[in-house]
Amino acid sequence: MEKENEWIMCHTEDVAEAEEHTCQQQRRRRPQCMVTEVEASQLKEDTKHSENDGWESDCENQADDKRRNKEKDDESVSSSSSDVPSLDTCTPTKSVESPSSPSPFYSHTTSSCPLYPPLPPPVELDVVLVDSRLTLDIYRGGTAMLETLWENFPGKVKEVQYLRIGSEESGSLETVLDILPHLKLLRSLAIRGHCLQDSLGHPLPGILSSLPPSLSSLTLLTHLDLSFNRFTSLPPCLLSLPCLSILILSHNHLSSLPSNWGCLSSLTYLSVMGNQLCSLPASLAQLGALLTLDVSHNFLESLPEEIGELRCLKKMELSHNRLRELPETLKTLVNLRELMANSNSLRCVPEFLTKLPHLKKLDVRNNPTGRCSTPPPALPDPAQAKAGPSELHLGPSQHRFSVTPAGHHVFLPRGVELLFPEGCVGHSTELEWAETRPDRKWVCLEEHDHLLSWPLELLPHGVIFQKPVQVCMPYRQKARREIVVRRFDGSSWSKLQTWKRRGSPSNCVRPGGRRARLACCTVNHFSWFVVVSCPVRDTCLVSPEGALLVSSVNPAIKLRFLPSSTSQTRTVTLQVLQVEVSVVRELSSDSTASASPLLCLSQSPSLPYLQPVTVQVPLPPGLTGHTVDMSCLYLLHRQPDCQTWTDVTAQTPLHVTQLYVVFSVSHFSWYWLWYTTQRCVSGVVRRVYQRLRQFRVQFLVLQRKNDPEQVLLQCLPYNKVENTVQYLSGLYDGPQPSDLCELLEGEQFFAGFEKGIDISTERPDCINGRLSFIFYSHLKNHKEVYICSSQKQQGPVKGQVSFYRGEMPSDVPQEVAQKRKGPDSQWLATLPLRLPFQSLLHCFYFTGCRRDIRASDSSSTAGGPGEWLSDRSQPARHLSADQPGLAQHRHQPGL
Repeated sequence: MEKENEWIMCHTEDVAEAEEHTCQQQRRRRPQCMVTEVEASQLKEDTKHSENDGWESDCENQADDKRRNKEKDDESVSSSSSDVPSLDTCTPTKSVESPSSPSPFYSHTTSSCPLYPPLPPPVELDVVLVDSRLTLDIYRGGTAMLETLWENFPGKVKEVQYLRIGSEESGSLETVLDILPHLKLLRSLAIRGHCLQDSLGHPLPGILSSLPPSLSSLTLLTHLDLSFNRFTSLPPCLLSLPCLSILILSHNHLSSLPSNWGCLSSLTYLSVMGNQLCSLPASLAQLGALLTLDVSHNFLESLPEEIGELRCLKKMELSHNRLRELPETLKTLVNLRELMANSNSLRCVPEFLTKLPHLKKLDVRNNPTGRCSTPPPALPDPAQAKAGPSELHLGPSQHRFSVTPAGHHVFLPRGVELLFPEGCVGHSTELEWAETRPDRKWVCLEEHDHLLSWPLELLPHGVIFQKPVQVCMPYRQKARREIVVRRFDGSSWSKLQTWKRRGSPSNCVRPGGRRARLACCTVNHFSWFVVVSCPVRDTCLVSPEGALLVSSVNPAIKLRFLPSSTSQTRTVTLQVLQVEVSVVRELSSDSTASASPLLCLSQSPSLPYLQPVTVQVPLPPGLTGHTVDMSCLYLLHRQPDCQTWTDVTAQTPLHVTQLYVVFSVSHFSWYWLWYTTQRCVSGVVRRVYQRLRQFRVQFLVLQRKNDPEQVLLQCLPYNKVENTVQYLSGLYDGPQPSDLCELLEGEQFFAGFEKGIDISTERPDCINGRLSFIFYSHLKNHKEVYICSSQKQQGPVKGQVSFYRGEMPSDVPQEVAQKRKGPDSQWLATLPLRLPFQSLLHCFYFTGCRRDIRASDSSSTAGGPGEWLSDRSQPARHLSADQPGLAQHRHQPGL
């Protein structure tokens, strides 16, 4: 979730700023405070946002969150004002952000005080500390900043009442825990994870697992947020905080709650969602002042009878557990207003819940209510129980393995998993695997398809398994797109039935130990496999009785087949491609242009219909039936085998309602509804559609700081360049990225070294002296090579690297292929490259013996990605410019 320039309310004793922390790299805040009061409902809703920050859930959970957010304004606010303490409200102001620096982190400043790295003395304290509020969780190194502030301004820090700090960085966390007991005036404290992100944009978990006993001296503390950490039990020091009213321990590793709650008689809000609780203690009844209890997303199978003693409880979250029934004592919760028990195992809803006098929200969705109870399966005999398939973990250089009739679970590099069930082979069989470079001549992609993985080849191809083998390949998640595994049998590609799951815990290859997303399929024999994302396909069978097909991407898009519209049953497929309004206006150069989703209709068999098919699409964004100008509304049509869009508005009447446009078609193809003031609509739509298939990219040319001869070449979509440069800036130096260029998915391009710079032309990926690449938007299009001077020079070499297009795909229109910049029709960009004098001498000395090259290309590198080709067996030979043989080595740099 990224929202730029958002203004939020920051409370002294609540957690209303928590929803800011997954986008801290896009915003920086400087709060200035004043005192006010807010209602209890605002406090509880804002606290709920804090707990759900960073939580990865399925589509059902996301629907619940959307429903709850939508109902915020309808929530009753008749809670007594005495339930809520006096709060501080802050109006944050933005700090200056300068993304132009190539350093790994931006420099965020107000006035002249840098906030990172940690502020050295003298420190401008008012930059981060305003009116007793200290917010450090939005900066990397925040714990070190607190230590520095404590050393230089202990008096000011002791006056802090509101403190937020991240728990992802272990460097100074122990020192911070030693400082906290000295902050006697502290009223609100947040030490939570998921405040910072890694280089891929994923939130980092907190590392806090315990608290020192000295924290019990914070007797004024009323709000404590320890979410997204590693607590396995409630720290004992928390039981001695008499004023604590809000306690958030969501997304930890809690397996139990204390049997005695000590001095926490003032607690009004308790959240332990997203933990590992299997039961709740009877001691919960000690929390007599509790107003909100959230135990969702745990493993609860029952609730204690004593929970009915929480007579003040107004909201209880029980969703996403394993509850089979609700205790009878819940009928005593006469003040309960919201009960969320969805996604459990409830088979009936107790009648007494409907008699609670103040209950306004009761959610029991996704429960097996009304179904007959099924007895649990009998437990297997331990003597007969068999262990699961043995695990086999292979390294990058281990390409052969054996499978026995007992079965195996094989883990390949990059997160690939192969599951061989018991009995899939009759005898021990030797198998192989290999990752091959994606060659656009045989990796065939359809329009708007994106390649998400390297082609995986499993050998031998002729082996037939007695039971299906499961092949699971990692991929990057794509919103509103279908993820499929395709198989190549040597002559054509076919789509396999695909399902998605998370990778095994024992094979976590992603940063932070997160399990990869896997696209899985079952096969009876080995071949080549790739993972592809494509527009979602919705299908249905159309019989003579008629049918209705509704898009799963946009339910407002519908196809209605009237009875007797066909004489035989056929399969109809609907694909929807969403297009942002900003993209349409930018590409069409029309500030008023707008377009509905792009529709692709197909069928099998391809036969004419006896009656027209009715199509309903939403009006273009920003329009309603009362505001639309019919003279600017156009329906465009395109055949799949051509690139021309035809205006069929005159032949196809458009019926406009308040929100939709309805029209009839007699044959299937591409359809696109446009609203524009331009008159040459067909040409505009054709240009926009062609641009939609192209990616805006930039090129990087970086030299390793400790070895300038080692050069990294990379092509990236423009929205990934900034994070990549930050990530590499610690090891590499180089010019600014190139200007924006446009490439198609699977398009070939070359890198040529010019003006005195050279590499080996003996590389298998060199064509006519240029380094060959294949661009895939979701793969790493980079190579790392060694360079040297192509001529004898006495000083540094100021060369360059130019990027050129290769052969254009055959399905691209001629007007696109001819649209190029510069004197060379294939030229894309040129970036400078400098070879220092000392590196030049080093190159002369070691060209004859160093044969290293890291072929880290993800699109076209012989031997697979990340493989090193080396030959260090020969000792170094020192050559001078006058020695024979220098000339022949001069033209063999790098491989």
